[in-house]
Amino acid sequence: MTAPDATAAPPKVSDAATRASWRESIAVYLQPRVLIVMLLGFSSGLPLALSGSTLQIWMKESGIDLHDIGLFVLVGTPYTLKFLWAPLVDALHIPFLTRRFGRRRGWLVFSQLLLIAAILLLASTDPVKAPWFVALGAVLVAATSATQDIVVDAFRVESLPESEQAAGMAGYVAAYRIGMLVSTAGALFLVSAFEGTGLVRAAAWAWGYIAMAALVLIGTITALAATEPEQSVRAEQATRAEGGFARVMNAAIGAFSEFLSRKDALAALAFIVLFKFTDAFSGTMTAPFVIDLGFTRNDYAAIVKGVGLAATLIGGFAGGFVARRYSLAASLWIGGILQAAANLSFSWLALVGVNQWALAFAITAENFTSAIGTVIFVAYLSALCRNPLHTATQYALLTALAAVGRTYLSASAGFVAEATGWPLFFAICVAVAVPSLILLAWLQRRGHFAALQT
Repeated sequence: MTAPDATAAPPKVSDAATRASWRESIAVYLQPRVLIVMLLGFSSGLPLALSGSTLQIWMKESGIDLHDIGLFVLVGTPYTLKFLWAPLVDALHIPFLTRRFGRRRGWLVFSQLLLIAAILLLASTDPVKAPWFVALGAVLVAATSATQDIVVDAFRVESLPESEQAAGMAGYVAAYRIGMLVSTAGALFLVSAFEGTGLVRAAAWAWGYIAMAALVLIGTITALAATEPEQSVRAEQATRAEGGFARVMNAAIGAFSEFLSRKDALAALAFIVLFKFTDAFSGTMTAPFVIDLGFTRNDYAAIVKGVGLAATLIGGFAGGFVARRYSLAASLWIGGILQAAANLSFSWLALVGVNQWALAFAITAENFTSAIGTVIFVAYLSALCRNPLHTATQYALLTALAAVGRTYLSASAGFVAEATGWPLFFAICVAVAVPSLILLAWLQRRGHFAALQT
């Protein structure tokens, strides 16, 4: 492996230049384009729990059996398969909305209106009387939410210049997490407040979901206030004479063929699968590890989730700073090495045992470095999607491919942990990052990353 070139001594930087650099790094988050993407991140994060963990709590309180609740994990399938209908988002026009707001903004407004309708439908269901109707409502929420994600990703890639991609993603991730927090803890507090006014539990849950549907309007207002990306306008003009079916087929086929025609495409695809594998492999076992070590559920909730969220938010902005300050290849080196090395903090924790401060340190290190790696990695994926004719399709395909490591390759983590014990397992988690770093070095030598920044 070879790290980024560092043969020449860096020039001395004055304090004034350093202060200016920091000011520029902070100022980028105040750019209107970045703020728009940040608010859309909130709108994307909001609905995830409404068809997931928050819904499961509603069903549990309604007396639904655990095995039925467990099956509801399948309603999240649209998030995995969203690349199948991404070509429709790239190619089809929404009557009136596309003409009035543009190709991307029209789809943004349309997907958010559908999402509001789906959440309101779910709010009107009764888990006791019609659990399968609840399942239908949850699937519709997931499908419309996944559609919104497709459009937001394409809008972000096309509207932000390369220098603002990482900052935009850092803001997006932070707002996404806040949206998730609102639809989990916020929704639960709201339901309790409605019950406190005298509403029966079923009505309190319904009004809680209605309130969540109203919050989607934050994204709708943001879409209306935004401007259509220039890349999207040019793509719309270039395909105006084509029929809808032809545009869909061109988007679907073009997303594959355009990427595979690039130099070292297969190596880049392997790198996409493997870069976050070290995170996924350890992350699969984090919860069982913490409980097995002897920590309580309260420790898990307060430290793993509470402290971990704060570290993730800070790490996301740190990742934006790194990506803005260094080249894409150098940033990937920094993110890749940090997120792998952070696993050693868990090996250390396994040796220390039950100690809340040690747990807080390990969780902070893991979440902070993981967020840095995620922001830089997404900036890389965004740089790969340069053709506005199929940005949505190509980005959806690449993120689905990146999920292979998280979903399938990490499935063996439990067997490895059982066979090796916790200290050695997390050391192995560091080692599984090596193939991605080898690919990173090879692609860097081949000029892959430099070509993306020209």
